[in-house]
Amino acid sequence: KDVQKEREPHVYLSKEEVKEKIQSYNSSVTDKLKMTLNANGVYTGFIKVQMELCRPITVQSSQSQGRCAPSNQETAFYLPDGCVNTLHISSTNTVREVIEALLKKFFVADNPAKFALYKRCHKEDQVYTCKLSDREHPLYLRLVAGPKTEMLSFVLREHETGEVMWEAFSIPELQNFLRILDKEENDQLQILKNRYAAYRGKLEEALRGVLKPG
Repeated sequence: KDVQKEREPHVYLSKEEVKEKIQSYNSSVTDKLKMTLNANGVYTGFIKVQMELCRPITVQSSQSQGRCAPSNQETAFYLPDGCVNTLHISSTNTVREVIEALLKKFFVADNPAKFALYKRCHKEDQVYTCKLSDREHPLYLRLVAGPKTEMLSFVLREHETGEVMWEAFSIPELQNFLRILDKEENDQLQILKNRYAAYRGKLEEALRGVLKPG
């Protein structure tokens, strides 16, 4: 069940309360992705983000990284379903910063404003997916919920704006989309041709059996 954007009430914990929660969190961790409390009260840790993207992403090649102008060394492709990435962040990092860091880690050239971070949690035997505010702190949510992803997980999606806002995409992105669509169209056409060729062969074989002099 998808719900409206939600701003999680941030309870300001004392340093001692944070320390106790981190100790409790780390004692339940099974994948070695523990949290660390620094002397200044800021803590660091890991979150896992599942990529649920319906549209292709644009990735820069190593030669074009750092350039501002669009490059023909950018490639668009669909991410596989269920792709999960792990990020090391701090308690001060916001949702917007997490999205930017995630895209930067994988050299994604798309505008971060095209994406939103969602939380998925279990409540009363139902699964809820809720878009987070840009100013939320994902590591705080992870700490409060505990390390079990069944209780809380993070999902990256495109903004749900109804129709696709094509004007937000660059010319190279749109050209890559057309190339992907052309390839998909040709692949589907070849599948149909092979299917009907096999069907035609079976019909001709059946006709030869019927018309064979006996």
